[in-house]
Parts: sequence; C-alpha cells; structure tokens
Amino acid sequence: PSLAGIMLLEVFLVLGTLLIYFLFSKKKEETLPFKDGWWGKGQKPVTQEDTSVRPFKVETTEEELSDLFRRLDQARFTEPLENSCFHYGTNSVHLRKVVSYWKNQFNWKKQVEVLNKYPQFKTKIQGIDIHFVHVKPPRLPEGQAAKPLLMVHGWPGSFYEFYKIIPLLTDPASHGLGDEHIFEVICPSIPGYGFSEAPHKKDFNSVSAASVFYELMLRLGFNEFYTQGGDWGWLICTNLAQIAPNHVKGLHLNMVSVSKLGLTHLLSVLLGRYFPGLFGFQDEDVRRMFPFLKKGLYRILSESGYAHIQATKPDTVGCGLNDSPVGLAAYILEKFSSWTDMEFQNLEDGGLERKFSLDDLLTNVMIYWVSGCIVSSMRFYKENLQRGIGTQKHEKLTVQVPTGIASFPNEILHTPQAWAKKKYINIVSFHFMPRGGHFAAFEEPELLAKDILQFVGKVEKEQLWKKK
Repeated sequence: PSLAGIMLLEVFLVLGTLLIYFLFSKKKEETLPFKDGWWGKGQKPVTQEDTSVRPFKVETTEEELSDLFRRLDQARFTEPLENSCFHYGTNSVHLRKVVSYWKNQFNWKKQVEVLNKYPQFKTKIQGIDIHFVHVKPPRLPEGQAAKPLLMVHGWPGSFYEFYKIIPLLTDPASHGLGDEHIFEVICPSIPGYGFSEAPHKKDFNSVSAASVFYELMLRLGFNEFYTQGGDWGWLICTNLAQIAPNHVKGLHLNMVSVSKLGLTHLLSVLLGRYFPGLFGFQDEDVRRMFPFLKKGLYRILSESGYAHIQATKPDTVGCGLNDSPVGLAAYILEKFSSWTDMEFQNLEDGGLERKFSLDDLLTNVMIYWVSGCIVSSMRFYKENLQRGIGTQKHEKLTVQVPTGIASFPNEILHTPQAWAKKKYINIVSFHFMPRGGHFAAFEEPELLAKDILQFVGKVEKEQLWKKK
C-alpha cells in the first residue's frame, strides 16, 4: 500500500477512535470523588473515630465579656473623609455609634438565649468537631414525613443567618405557607466557622466541606435529602450534589456563579444587550447585567479586594481582626452593607439597619468573636482559589440533580439562567426575586422559604428525582 494510503488509514483510525470515545464517554455521568480527609491535629490515630452526636449550647464566660468590653473601651478610631459615606469602606463615624450600642445596649446574654432556642449538636468527622443546628417540625400531619433539608451559610455569615427562615420551613402552616411540604432543617457551621473546629491541615476546600456534610447527613440517618445554599453554601451544596447525586433529591441556590465560560458567554457579554433573544437573555437579565463594564467588570474590581487578600494572605490581615472586636465589626459589617444593596454605599450609616437590626448584625459578629474563627474562616478563600479559577475537577463537571435558583436583584453579580444551565443541566425553577440581596435567608426569609417550598413541590410532584 502507498504511504498516502497508510496515512489516510491512520487518520481514519484516529478519527474513529475519537468518535467512539466521545460517543461512549458522554453517556457516563461523572461524579465527583468523595474526599476522605483527616483534618485533626498531628497524625491520624489508628483507633476508630468517635461518631457520637453530642448536645451543644453556646456559652460565654464573664472573663470573655469583660475582655471584650475592655477592648471596646480602648478602641482607636480614625476620622473618615468628609462626605465619604461608605465609599471607602465602613464609615468610622457610624462605627462609633455601633460600638456605643454594642457596649451600652446590646445584650449578648439575651442573644445567647436566642441562639440556644434551637437544638445544637457537635460530632467528630474526619478528625474535627462539626457544629450544627438540627430542628425538627413541632407537628406533622397524619401520614406525612418531614423532608430533610441541609442549609449551608457562607462568609462572613454564620448558621445564625437561618434563624428566621427555620420556623417557616419546619412549621410552614403556622406562617400561612400550607402543610404540604414540611422540613427537618440541619444547619452546620462550615469547618473553621462559628463553633465548628477549624481544620489543622492545609487544603480543606469546598469539596472537603461537602464530603464532611455528606458524612454528617448519613450519620444523622438521612439517605435522601435536599440542600440549600448561597455564598460558599452555593459551592459546597453544588459539590455535594456532584459527589452524591443519588442522595441529593434537589439543590436550591440563592446565588450561582459559573467559572467555566466559553465563547458564547463572551459574545453574550459583548452583544447580549443588543440581541438578548439570541443568547437566551430575558429583559430582567439585560437590566441586571448591562452596561457590563459598570455592573460586571468594575463591580468585580471594586468589590473583590477582600477576596484577593483572603485567597493569598489570610493569616496576616486576620491577626488584626482576631485581636480587635472593632476591627472585626468594621470588616464584617461593610459586607452586610454593600452586599445587601450596592446603593447603601451612598449612605452615612451604610443602610445597615434598613434590612437588619443591630442586634442581629452584632450577634453574627459575636459568633466570630467568641469562637475566634475569623482567620480560619478567611483561609477557606485560599484553599478554594489558590490553584486558580477553572482548574479544579468540580468546575469542569456538570450538576445532574434537579436545581432551583432564586435570583435576587441585589446579588453582587448576576448569573442569567442561560449561563447557569450549562453547568446545572436540570434547572426546574429559576425565579427573579422581587427584592433582596446576598444574605437572602437573613434578609428576606419569607421570599426564600416560598421559593424553596415551590421548588421542592415541583420535584416531588413531577418525580423529577429518580434514584439510579
């Protein structure tokens, strides 16, 4: 045979092999490997891990409180620039007022009672103590079972973000939401946040957290469950759906981000404003995304400084925040201002009390202060981002489980359904919410609860979730 014939044969063989590969590799829905780590101190012991679940209560000593008040008394403030509002970050004139309230009116002991009104527990998983809130329904109609729902917070939030939405989900009938779907809610603290022990080893990322929470749900006896999250909770719950698609019945998110962007995404950014239909954009997408320089690029640049610091040198800046309650409050409260509504930067008080009470905001700050977790919470950025965006396996895999997305208008960055569905290939509900920002459960518990209920209703009614 001639050389050209051999080359042609080789080309056909290669093409044939590629064709077979693509035909067969597409069929297999790939899952994300479960990450079995050990995050405790030192060497992993040879003995079996203690899997008992122990009751937990938030407690604070008088020494801790007097130390806090001493630090608040000795705070040093800097004069803000005239008329700078919250454009340079937390305005120290307003911060003085917050600190004054913290010292003179805020009642931490009363807030501890609020925190302890729901049952809390701890259990050791992969070498570290995991803290979680676990609330069962007060009553169930005859012949009905509660649906387990795992709810995961983010940074700089905490399990406390869910305290107002929990009763709406565990006892919906009492809040005018019907009794068709009643939940048993589990809200863990991400390891290194709140009262969950911080990992002692490097590389504890979102997949590690998802693996730990998967183990937690199985340990509590839940073989099938729903998950809900925003902020880091979005990524952890997404990873959990990728690890255990046969156990996660549905994934509900109030924030979505897609890291794997292709040519169509780029074109949609350039042309979507003029030809929305071509890219599957709705009018609301166009309103929220354009002009893209202002609402996309500039916003990322102006709002992501904290993430860059935390993804590179979390321990350096963390030292100062862990040492100063006023510094900690300034750092955390700034996020509750701008992430709730970017327009709040134009207000002297950052609009902080337009959506939240100072008691609620300071309770969240106090969870960081009394547990001393700010540094470990910031490290989560480094563990997730240090290898670069788009490099990890979970970013390349799609999500197969039924997904519901509640898209809030004041979320920092808007992800249109047209983008989301490339990653979440089974979106069964996508709603533009009428109001609200980044901390949805904390800010608009009723809106979020209704969206979760309708999503679960859809999954159950249409039996969208099938165990393979």
